[in-house]
Order: sequence, then structure tokens, then C-alpha cells
Amino acid sequence: MRVCVATVVHHPEDARIMHRQIRALLAAGHEVTYIAPFTHCNVTPGPAIHAVDVPRAVGRRRYRAVRAARKALRRAAREADLILVHDIELLLALPRGRRCPPLVWDVHEDTASALSVKGYLPEPLRRMLPPLIRRMEASAERRIRLILAEDAYQDRFSLPHPVIRNTTYVPDTLPSPPGDNRVVYVGHLSEARGALDLIELARRLAPHAIRMDLIGAADPAVRPILRDAQRDGLLDWFGYVPNRHALRMAEGALAGLSPLHDEPNYRHSLPTKVIEYMARGVPVVTTPLPMAASLVGGVDCGVVVPFGDLDAMVAAVLRLRDDPEERVAMGARGHASALRHHHWPQHAVEFVGLLEEWALTPRGAGTPHRRKAVTV
Repeated sequence: MRVCVATVVHHPEDARIMHRQIRALLAAGHEVTYIAPFTHCNVTPGPAIHAVDVPRAVGRRRYRAVRAARKALRRAAREADLILVHDIELLLALPRGRRCPPLVWDVHEDTASALSVKGYLPEPLRRMLPPLIRRMEASAERRIRLILAEDAYQDRFSLPHPVIRNTTYVPDTLPSPPGDNRVVYVGHLSEARGALDLIELARRLAPHAIRMDLIGAADPAVRPILRDAQRDGLLDWFGYVPNRHALRMAEGALAGLSPLHDEPNYRHSLPTKVIEYMARGVPVVTTPLPMAASLVGGVDCGVVVPFGDLDAMVAAVLRLRDDPEERVAMGARGHASALRHHHWPQHAVEFVGLLEEWALTPRGAGTPHRRKAVTV
């Protein structure tokens, strides 16, 4: 099977796209053409894929990227058995016609809800865009096939769609036990994701000889503040690091932090970083987003703290520091749960099977979504 995968929004090394889905397709013996912003992100594509470089959609500058992707998708459609896109913007760039291969949209987030944290959008656009986005979503499910990253995303659609959750690769054996002098955050850094809280937390932990590692790209608004904090010796900010390397860097930390704010786009999702910390045997300190709090509390692999409560976050870290037996036990429980329920290879077969099935189904042969929803 020849699959064309496309994104203009995500980093080419995005964990879900590159290191889970594309890796699973290649392991199953399929050919992959990958349309992504390689040059913009300074990424050299590997030899296993056929790479097509396009501009990246950033902020309000999106037209050029979508236009380039439209041309690349039209070319790819001539030989691809299936096209898989990862951005709502690419719904505007999909090829059409009777000879077009099956089209699939992997729904990563609640785009309309995410507008509340897009600082580059003026307030009138934040009010105007959600209804338009909902209409685009409704139109998409009538025309193409959908994969959802969260069960809660089903509520946005009128038909059931398969759910392929954001899981991770979990080591077979428990990594290094959590230490006592370092906390870590893995993921994108923004104000809504708690970047300013992390800086203040680093300031409060410094007198206790606990350092902070931040691993991830950052929004323009918080980059100068992060640089100043690093210059002052409060923390180490490593910038973007490919996911597989970032998670190895997290091993041995006293705690993995997930300080996300109470924003609409986060309320119905499980932050992938929570599963990733668990997979690496690192106790989790998280704000009480429903799915994160339920998982961490149910497994007893960390501490849940109130939104924006820095005192509670400091207390949680110091509690873990002062109780080595408990933090090691939390790390072990988190790893065991992640290995049992959130190990990506256990779900990769279902993902590849869906695409193989859809690639063999002629377009227009019945309504493709009226099958029982599959959750993995």
C-alpha cells in the first residue's frame, strides 16, 4: 500500500505522526510519502520515506503552506492508495475527482476550542471562527473518513469514528528509578500550558537544590522569559528535542510536570505527557484536568494539584523528594499501567488495519463511517 501523509502545522518529527503512525506503516511493509515542513523545522528526512518539503503554517501566515500542500497532494494522489492528513487546514487542500484515492483526516484536537489560547488571533476572529470550523468538521465527515485521538471528540460528530489514542512506546523493563534533585517538563511550552507557572516553580525549588529541565519548543510570547530564566540559572531549557530522545532525558527525574491550565481544549483530553512520564517510571505532578486526574489518581502514580496553585505544586515535589520509597513505588505503578494499557505497538496493528481496509474500499461504496466505532 502506498500512503501519502501530510501536515503543514505539526513538526515533521511529531510523535503521533512520524514515530507512531508512519513508523507503524513502514514496519508493515507499506510505502510512505510524507508532505511536511522539513526545511522550516530544520529536519533531514530519513531514507525510508519519500519526503516532500512544504512551508509551515504559522500563526496567521497559512495560505502559502496550504497552497503548496494542495499542489503536493494533487501530485501524490496520482499514485497513492490512500491520503492521510493531520490538519484541519488541509481539508481545504484535499484533491477531488473520481480517481482520487480514499481520504482520511486524523483529528488531533478540538480546533474550535483551541482558539481561546491562540494569542495571535484578534478577538473578533476568535468569536467568528468556531462556527465555521464546526461546519468544516460536519462537511468532512460526510465526504471523507475520520480517525479521532480522543473518545470525547465523538461528541463533535454525528457519526461514530474509530479512536486511535495518543499512546507511547513503553520500555519492557522499568527505567532508572526517580532521583531526588530534578523535575522535568516534556512538551510544547506556552502560557496556557503553564510555562509561567513552571518558571515560578523553578524559582521556588532552587533553594531546595532541585533543578528543572524544560524540553520542548515554546510560543514566541514566552521565549524571552524562558531565556531570561535560563540565563539566571533557574532552569535548563533545551528547546525542541525529538520525542524519543526527550523521553530518555526524562528518565530518572524526581517528577514529571503537567501544569496545563483549565482551557476548553484540554478539558476532554488526556495530556500525552502524563502517559509518557508513566512509561519512563517518573511520578507525575498534574493539574486536575479530568482525564489526567482520573488516570494518575486511579493508578496512584503521582500527585494532583489545583490549577495555578504553586504552593501545592512545591509541596508535591518536596513530598516526593522526602519519600524515596513512595516515589519509586509511584514510578513502578505508572510504568506497569502504561505497559499494560498505553504501549503503542499494541494499537499500531489496529491503525494499520484501518488504513488497509479503507484503501481497498472504493470511494462512494456506501457511507464509510457507518461502522461500529473502534477504540484502541
